[in-house]
Amino acid sequence: ELINANGVISNGCHLLFCKEDNLYTTIQMGQFASEIVIKDDVTHSGDIISQIEEVMQFIRKHINKELIITDKQIENIQRWQYPLDALRELVLNMIVHRDYRSSADSLVKVFPNYILFFNPGTLPDSITLEQLLSNAYVSTPRNRQIARIIKEMGLIEKYGTGIRRVCNMLLEYGLPKPEFLNISGGFAVKVFGEKPTAVLENELENELENELENVFSEREKQILHLLSQNSRITQREISETIGITPQNVRKQVAKLKQKGVLIRIGADKGGHWEVNENTL
Repeated sequence: ELINANGVISNGCHLLFCKEDNLYTTIQMGQFASEIVIKDDVTHSGDIISQIEEVMQFIRKHINKELIITDKQIENIQRWQYPLDALRELVLNMIVHRDYRSSADSLVKVFPNYILFFNPGTLPDSITLEQLLSNAYVSTPRNRQIARIIKEMGLIEKYGTGIRRVCNMLLEYGLPKPEFLNISGGFAVKVFGEKPTAVLENELENELENELENVFSEREKQILHLLSQNSRITQREISETIGITPQNVRKQVAKLKQKGVLIRIGADKGGHWEVNENTL
């Protein structure tokens, strides 16, 4: 199914196995000391399969791990802030069920006491949030080829049971159930690393709305500023000015064009860039 009779690969095949970075799989990952203080920021735009472990590595790097010393056991016990199997299940769900037609990126934001996952693509119209949490639904994967390959690799066990397992694992770990929300053309999950004293129902919604209103990343803002100052600046000059590779500049420029904020006027040689002020 991944290659047709004419030897042309499917979209699912490209997303699963592409060697080069691409716009469609971008996941923005950040570690936050507070709502406005970012300590680490990583963008991954590689193939879907490698993303699973890349995202988990980022999360493990930025969550707490305690060493429990007991008299009853010869070896000390290492306990992560969250059950890693539950986090891995959420990462798999995020990657497998993402709407890859959307221009929005997936987000993973690690805070001291919780982790926020956001994915482009809401729940199907046939499934309500209540049905998802009660497991009273029939799973209909958005990306059938991707879901099938990931399942055949043994990374997921059965369609439609992941959310229930995540909730059970968190409760068994002594943590509260996560929050789930359809919002801004996507689906969000908030996992708590400790029992919150008070959880406001609209806290996640307001936070995500603020996040999604900031459409442009810092790199995109830098590129837009340079182009507004000099519409004929080359991508190599942009690369040297802001300190990223020319390949990364091309990727960011392509995203800005896709968002409709950047327009190329004329040919590659002799033409110039125009910033669409109406979209800012």
